[in-house]
Amino acid sequence: MKNLLALLGCFFALSLNAQLTNAQNAKVEQKHPAFMEQGNIYEVNIRQYTKEGTLNAFAKHLTRLQKMGVKTIWFMPLQPISKEGRKGSLGSYYSVASYTDVNPEFGTLNDFNAIVTKAHALGMKVLIDWVPNHSGPDHPWLTKHPDFYERDSTGKAIYTADWSDTRELNYNNPVMEDSMINAMKYWIKNTAIDGFRVDVAWGVPYSFWNKCIPALKKERNLFFLAEADDPKLHETGFDATYSWTEFHVMNDIAAGKKNVYSLDTVLHTIDTAYMKGAWRLYFTSNHDENSWNKADYATMPGKIHAPFAVFTQTYNRTMPLIYSGQEEPVLRPVSFFEKDAMGFKKYERASFYKTLLNLRSTNAAFKENAIFERIVVNHPDKAMAYSRKYGNSLVVVVLNLSNEQQAISLNTKLPTEKTYYEVFSHQEKKDIHNLQLPAWGYSVFVYGTK
Repeated sequence: MKNLLALLGCFFALSLNAQLTNAQNAKVEQKHPAFMEQGNIYEVNIRQYTKEGTLNAFAKHLTRLQKMGVKTIWFMPLQPISKEGRKGSLGSYYSVASYTDVNPEFGTLNDFNAIVTKAHALGMKVLIDWVPNHSGPDHPWLTKHPDFYERDSTGKAIYTADWSDTRELNYNNPVMEDSMINAMKYWIKNTAIDGFRVDVAWGVPYSFWNKCIPALKKERNLFFLAEADDPKLHETGFDATYSWTEFHVMNDIAAGKKNVYSLDTVLHTIDTAYMKGAWRLYFTSNHDENSWNKADYATMPGKIHAPFAVFTQTYNRTMPLIYSGQEEPVLRPVSFFEKDAMGFKKYERASFYKTLLNLRSTNAAFKENAIFERIVVNHPDKAMAYSRKYGNSLVVVVLNLSNEQQAISLNTKLPTEKTYYEVFSHQEKKDIHNLQLPAWGYSVFVYGTK
């Protein structure tokens, strides 16, 4: 039975690599801002990051994050929050009361610009969150430009699902579209931001993005991240999209509901559907998943988190994300509508993330044009292995995505002239074709150098 599984796994992996190559060669390759190559993103929840909940208080963490290896900071929305229909006492970041102001609870535009200046001096980039699908219910546009909003048969501005603290914008109105683009240009002209993370990007007509993104890129070389799981958004100019599908399968594997075959099926679908070079935002948590779905402290508890985090940082076409507090780690849901300081004290995962982030940013095997290959393993339902190669740089990743110890054999020819250095254990091996990994174990080997 084991031999049959190994043969099936071998066939699947070879087929996956062949189909990946054929599919990607048939697509136009997407190009990205050079400053994001070998990069990563760290999401900042300003309200909850410190007791003060201000930009100035967060600024004290920039040097720490830079030393941990963070390359790009993404700030959740900085704009004022609507008071009408507010949820909780402080409301949702995503109920924007003005697109061109800073929430006074966080600070001022000058405070933000000082952070951007410091981040740039530290070699980091800065993204801001943008909420184009809807505004808050007391945004000035509602009274000054009522035709900027979708309305029901009675003329009342509508909202989607249970987002009762928002009002849906009308993208059949070209004046509203131009106003939205101009609001985004305001931040480009008045700050030195490097791009946008776009909330509910799938909820806006893609024809808008075809107009908006080129117009903004004329102002500056910007990076665009879409909160969406749709390959068509890359055709409009988005550099990266969310890996919701992969994330949900990872959660199911962690819970014992699925195995690596399920993840392989999803990865194959993604590789054939997305254009060559399209980046996927891989994560084990974010603000939504933490607050509402208990990621990662409950979905990938304890040691289960680690191999999936390694996967998000090292797999093909990934742009990895770390959410505020994951380096602590904060092992609870962070309140969305109330003050709930995360309480940084020990940074117990910081060294783990530093190892991954610095490997990714300094090893040429993580360059955009590196050769990525899946490696056939003897337990393809429980383990995964792959390599990344660029010139003389070679990195091999082996993951045990099961709750049992595994003796894992790599069915591939790897060079053995030099030694392999494992970046977490700091051990050196001459040959890594046969490994013993504990339950939820992981190894990341660099060939020929430390």
